[in-house]
Amino acid sequence: MAEIPWEPPIAGTDVEHLVGALERLRTTFRWKVDGLDAAGLSTRIATSSLTLGGLLKHLAANEDYLFTVRFRGEPMGGPWETNGWTDDNDWELKSAVENSPEELYALWDGAVVRSREALAAAIADGGLDQPAHITWPDGRHASLRRLVCDLIEEYGRHTGHADLLREAVDGRVGEDPPEGWRPVGPRTHVAG
Repeated sequence: MAEIPWEPPIAGTDVEHLVGALERLRTTFRWKVDGLDAAGLSTRIATSSLTLGGLLKHLAANEDYLFTVRFRGEPMGGPWETNGWTDDNDWELKSAVENSPEELYALWDGAVVRSREALAAAIADGGLDQPAHITWPDGRHASLRRLVCDLIEEYGRHTGHADLLREAVDGRVGEDPPEGWRPVGPRTHVAG
């Protein structure tokens, strides 16, 4: 049986399993939103205001927010300084219609690269048990492990939303990308 690069290990360490679970969800989410034009990224179903473009921007913001603000205690910065960031959970979901597909894919892809680097450095420099900057009202600091679990939960929720939205766009269904899949970004033209 061939190894699938985004599949968590069959038997690994705590770190390998948590990072593997996060990577599998990231990959599945990215596959669900891949290759769409502005119309595909802005498709809505029923009375929901969720779109795949909104989810791309929302999860990009979550990636950067978690490792920059919550873990290190630094301001958002980066691409968020220039694209109108507000510390409002619905802002990313609503404002995505103002971004081109290229901008949305670049926001998410860039945020994931930064997060992977930040997480790898943090694990190498103190592991999952190290305290994050964020504190609870009673003064306790969350651990890096807790933040990674929070991000896994966020991806789990929104990958489920992406399943429904992508099926409505073009019928794409499935749990995992096909073997050998790689992200391609926005579709710039429609064949036919």
